[in-house]
Amino acid sequence: MTAPMPMDILIPASNEAGLIEGCLSALAASEPLPAPVRVTVIANGCRDATADVARAAGAALGARDWALRVIELAQGSKIAALNAGEAALTHPAIRVYLDADVTVSPPLLLQLHRALDRPEPLYASGLPRITGQGRIARAYARLWARLPFMTHGAPGCGLFAVNPAGRARWDMFPDLISDDGFVRLCFSPDERIAVPARYDWPVAEGFAALLRVRRRQDAGMAQIARCHPDMLAREDKPALGPWGVARLALRDPAGFAVYGAVALGVRLRPAPSDWSRGR
Repeated sequence: MTAPMPMDILIPASNEAGLIEGCLSALAASEPLPAPVRVTVIANGCRDATADVARAAGAALGARDWALRVIELAQGSKIAALNAGEAALTHPAIRVYLDADVTVSPPLLLQLHRALDRPEPLYASGLPRITGQGRIARAYARLWARLPFMTHGAPGCGLFAVNPAGRARWDMFPDLISDDGFVRLCFSPDERIAVPARYDWPVAEGFAALLRVRRRQDAGMAQIARCHPDMLAREDKPALGPWGVARLALRDPAGFAVYGAVALGVRLRPAPSDWSRGR
């Protein structure tokens, strides 16, 4: 009988001292897994205590017999962080890519492991619960959560995972804005699995920040379309259509107004050339 695959969790983190502890604590509260788990935090371009907070929070992981490694990079780049984190890995494993502001629910890692502990190439994610603190962010999050892209398939926003055969689909992470979109489109829809466990994924706070992040998202997908046009054939996002738009507007007028204002603002200003969180 084949032994269960180990799991590697990679967390790129740039100036996340206020959030990385919550991220790691949620991981430590996960249901037991049948194989070793290794967590790698890649603190990149940090001007705060992200690395120190991560090391301190690692005690809870150690109590689970999970290994924690913290890598520090001077360069502030998510792609460089992902590649540096992977360069430190030496054994085949299920790989989970996790944003530092995401908190997982206890059953999520086990469900990802069960979905991906197979020989064929596979991609998986959980069900994102989009959250916001301020009134504008909450309205935007409500509407966004109802869009077809978020309700259909496995969007993988803020968290996605692949098994070793799936990871062989690409070499190093390419210099693209949308790392999650690139990886998702390395797989056909029937190779993407949405497990039922949830995770919390916060949106940016405030109208200006939402504009920056939305520009980044749109620019990221436009970049994939330019550089890897063949990948778009694997997109399975259903069309919203005019009736879908009308239903969203009637169901949540405030959310529709905020989301529409952000979309209009993005159209009126050019997209950035770099990655912007806006948080």
